[in-house]
Parts: sequence; C-alpha cells; structure tokens
Amino acid sequence: MLNQTTAEIKPREALRINPAKTCQPIGAMYAALGIHGCMPHSHGSQGCCAYHRSHLTRHFKEPVMATTSSFTEGASVFGGLANLTQALTNIFTIYKPEIVAVHTTCLSEVIGDDIPMMIKKAIEDKIIPEGKHVIHANTPSFVGSHITGFSTMTAAMVRYLAEKTGETKDQVNLIPGFVDPTDMRELKRLANVMGVPVVVLPDTSDVLDLPQTGVYRMYPRGGVTIDQLKSTGDSIATLALGHFASHTAAQALDDKCDVPASLLELPIGLGSTDRFIDALRTAGSVDVPDAIVQERGRLLDVMSDMQQYFHGKRVAVFGDPDHVIALTQFLVELDMKPVYVLTGSPGNHFERRVGEILAEQVPDAVIQQNADLFTLHQLMKNGPVDLLFGNTYGKYIARAEDVPFVRFGFPTLDRISHRILPTVGYTGAMRLLDKMIDALFDHKDRTCAEENFELIQ
Repeated sequence: MLNQTTAEIKPREALRINPAKTCQPIGAMYAALGIHGCMPHSHGSQGCCAYHRSHLTRHFKEPVMATTSSFTEGASVFGGLANLTQALTNIFTIYKPEIVAVHTTCLSEVIGDDIPMMIKKAIEDKIIPEGKHVIHANTPSFVGSHITGFSTMTAAMVRYLAEKTGETKDQVNLIPGFVDPTDMRELKRLANVMGVPVVVLPDTSDVLDLPQTGVYRMYPRGGVTIDQLKSTGDSIATLALGHFASHTAAQALDDKCDVPASLLELPIGLGSTDRFIDALRTAGSVDVPDAIVQERGRLLDVMSDMQQYFHGKRVAVFGDPDHVIALTQFLVELDMKPVYVLTGSPGNHFERRVGEILAEQVPDAVIQQNADLFTLHQLMKNGPVDLLFGNTYGKYIARAEDVPFVRFGFPTLDRISHRILPTVGYTGAMRLLDKMIDALFDHKDRTCAEENFELIQ
C-alpha cells in the first residue's frame, strides 16, 4: 500500500501525511470512562461522538458509551446552550449517571460556547439533580492530540472535585497516564504489593476490560469513585506518570490542595520501573518487599539471556510521547540503537528528553515531535532499521519495507494482547522482550537461507 513512498525528503511546514496522533476528544472520553458511574458527553455533532466511540471500541474491543449534544445547523449558528440543556435533562432522566463529563469538539470551540456558564445555568434551573455532578474540559481537535485531551480531562477532575479538609489520609494519588486498563491494574498491583494505598485517577480497569458474565452494565464496577476523587486533596502525595498525560493534573492538585507531586515517566522497562517503585517506597514510607525484588531479578535475567540478540540493533519508534520516551529508555538499556524516534503530539519536552536519553548511545538520532508516518517511512528508506515499534498504523510501513514490527501503544486495532497483558512494570517489560524477540526471530526464520534455518537461534 505504501510502496510508492519516495525516499527524497522535502521540507513540509503545514502538511501532515498519516499523522501519528488522533484528536483531543478521544483522550478526554477515555479519561472520563475512568470515573465510576460517569457518562462522557461530546458537545458537538453526532459524527464526532460516533467516531470517537468507534475508535475506542476498536482498540479495547468493548462497547463505549457516550452521549452527544447532536449539533445541527441551528446550534452551529445560535450556539449549543439549548442542545446541552436538553442533553443533560435526557441523560439524568434516562441513564441516571453519577456524573457527566462534558468535552468540547471543534465545532463548539469555533463558535465559542461557554461551557462553565451552561453548567452553572443547568444547576440553577435544577436540571442537574441534587448530589449529581457535571464537569467539563475544553478539547478542540485542531490543537494538541488525544494525549492533550486526556490530560485536560484528568485536570478537570481535580479542578471540579478534589477537596482539602485538613485531615490527611494515608493514601497516595496515582495518575497513571494514557495507558490501557490492564496497565492500570498492574500499577495498582505493584502498589498493593508495596503496601501503599493508592487512589488511581482515572482508572479504566474493570471498565474497558470486563469479564464476560452475560450481564450488561452501563456503568461497570470499575473506575475511581467521586468520593475517592474528592479525597485526593487530603492525600500524602501524588505520583504522576508521564509528562504529557499526567503532570498537568498533578500540578493542579498541588496548586489547589497543596498535595506534593512526584513527576515521573511511565514505568516501562527497568530504570523507569525502578524509579516508580522508589517513589512508592518514599511516599508510603515503606520498604521494598522481596516479591518486588524477585520480579526485578527475573526481568534482569531475561535481559541478560537475550542481550546478544538485541545489541546494536537499529530501531525506529513512533507513538504517544510518554510511551515513546519510556520505551526509548528501555531500548537503550538493552544496548539497542533507536535511530528514529517520532511522535505526532506537540511539545518541546519530547525532543529535549529523548535527546538526553540518546545523547551518548545514538547522538545522531532523528528525533521529531508533531511528526507523521510519511516522514518515518522516508527515513527508513534512507537508513533501514532492524525493528519497528508503533501502533497498528505502522503495519503498512513494516510490510512495505519488510521490517519486523512490534505493536505498541494506541491504537492497536488488529491484535488483542494489549487488553490482557500489561506493558508497564517489570512484568510488562518481560512481555515487551518476548514480543521483540519473537518479531526478530520470526523475521529471521522467514528470510534466512535454508542452511541457516535452525531450531535454536
């Protein structure tokens, strides 16, 4: 499909071809689903909401519920107040959520709808029932990315709901970033093994990875509760995983409730997971138990066993910035050479941080933010790689260039292990190693000469 991509790279300022990102409302909708009893609401046209629900459903293989203001020509001209008012009336009457999380779209942003004013009027008109909540996030699709939308909605949870009573609770806030439900479950497991009580916000485990029981629940058992969100203002500390997805909410919580924040990277790989465990140890004033030490040791054993197959391999990585930063660090730990590192999201922190990670091992690496897959393909034509990491859309490049491909990040539309097995933590790192070695060995078996086709690599 991409066999006609040219190798000649020409400067482009505005045009993006196959951008390595999607729009803000998708991230906002995903974050909202991490609140127990929440109905995400898209303030815009029906088509926007349908696309966002569909994309999330295809990745998680679970039905995604959300409502919409259903803009038509009239709302586009006169504003969406009447539409949102009617929507909230219907939502609380028919679906009875505990909370509605409103996010905007391009259309409502362009016409300048004032969502806080609309929510205030709905409260005054008693459209929002007593004890129920409505929060909002401004998420125009023409700036940022789905990671920006996730960050903005997570910060909105803090702005609307976090409270400081003055009575400190023996708990740590954990903002996990834009990761899969199984990753959030793994983070909670690690905290539990460490003996540190945590409030995860948002928390999509047991929401978008439900077991099949034959009973449908519009509001699954999972998700952070409103009471838990309120209590975050009294926590000992906050651990925010990922500069782009989590740090804004952590800073908002510090500013509002004086909860000190540790700003970390996603715990993908050895070093990043070590830093996460150490932050848990410090925040909870606990010792690292032997079970964690054993997990780390198993990862180290696998890394040393497989090191000969990874050493010096040239790698291309694209995807969400927090994921790519952490993965790049892990690849360096494996003595691999990430020569092309790209994200579709904006933000100068990405190029600066990846540059620091690669300064000694791959000083001439191509590092780009706000990039696209056309550029990545051209780079790979000029300098081939041994392994490609990225979401499902990378399969076309991998096929065109006959490169081993490891699916990593959002969206993964044509596989299912991401919704079952974690990527974070020591266990997640071992899973990544398994996927990497499988991809390399499968490619070698498929392409090697007959005399080199061996049972043992």
